Amino acid sequence: MEWIAAKFLELFSHFGYWAVFFGVMLENAGLPVPGETILLFASFLAWRGDFRLALVILIACCGATLGDNIGFAIGRRGGRPLLERYTRRSKHLHKRLVQAEGFFRRHGSWTVFIARFVTGLRVFAGPLAGALHMPWPRFLFFNFSGAVIWSIAISLAGYFFGSQWERLIHIIKSVNIGILVAVALVVYLLWRRHSRSQPPGTD
Repeated sequence: MEWIAAKFLELFSHFGYWAVFFGVMLENAGLPVPGETILLFASFLAWRGDFRLALVILIACCGATLGDNIGFAIGRRGGRPLLERYTRRSKHLHKRLVQAEGFFRRHGSWTVFIARFVTGLRVFAGPLAGALHMPWPRFLFFNFSGAVIWSIAISLAGYFFGSQWERLIHIIKSVNIGILVAVALVVYLLWRRHSRSQPPGTD
């Protein structure tokens, strides 16, 4: 784990905030780049006083939103055959593509939101949404909403658990803490919506 931290320190010393933007953007555009880990480390550096947390969150949100839109455009232009060619040489990537398709069948548009919090599926959410011809305004809504919540959740985790960065990396990779935050938020919003739709005095 120490060599990973050393590599990230070297990366951020050369590129600063741009490392956050391009790391997150490229992962969300469909490349297997460790964008989430880069964001966690940037938040750790904010805890250390090297970066500003608010700026890290803003840049990550912009990179995630732009990256998914690039992936959406690639998927819309190239379609399902392009994704097949991209993954056919890697069983791992092809497995992730199949999982992402399964998510789309079960959850529809919410897949764009949910997949952002799942390591591996995040790479395919944008391209697959484009390949399946999801309406762009709907995609943009779920894309941006997920980008905001994901950026805040991961950045705050890296910041407040900065002294335990290595342990946090292990926990997030093991249990996907980000998706737990997202699911809790979705449940809360649905509960609020249901409560407001109930007439006064009813249970």
